[in-house]
Amino acid sequence: MQSNETPTCNVSKNSAMAKVLQQCKLIVWDECTMAHKKSLEALDRTLKDLRSNNNRFGGAMILLAGDFRQTLPVIPRSTPADELNACLKSSNLWKHVKVLHLSKNMRVELQNDQSGNIFSKQLIDIGNGKFPIDMLTGCINFPQSFVS
Repeated sequence: MQSNETPTCNVSKNSAMAKVLQQCKLIVWDECTMAHKKSLEALDRTLKDLRSNNNRFGGAMILLAGDFRQTLPVIPRSTPADELNACLKSSNLWKHVKVLHLSKNMRVELQNDQSGNIFSKQLIDIGNGKFPIDMLTGCINFPQSFVS
């Protein structure tokens, strides 16, 4: 893809999908961290066009949900720098994103599951780089309770 390309989503102004996108107030994009930044930029241009509104995303609210500690965009035959450049955080739209962090696993909380709570906290510690690493192997040694 050339850097001067400005892709849009393939949605005709008279289609049923266009009607939905013209009326919706909120769009939830789950696992957004795997998407290429050009996808978000294409959605912005498409919504502006479909809604005849030059505000970001045509005035619709976009909820981006995901974890940047997980899989970033996969770019075949690329370098790590290419993947970072494709990441949503590299988009010119990112400066307008308000980042919120979830701090409580509600599934565990509502089920009052103590073992699930421990497991959930261990996953967060791994994601935050706070889980002990074996100095000889460079690997994480999981407690038996984690894997049983």
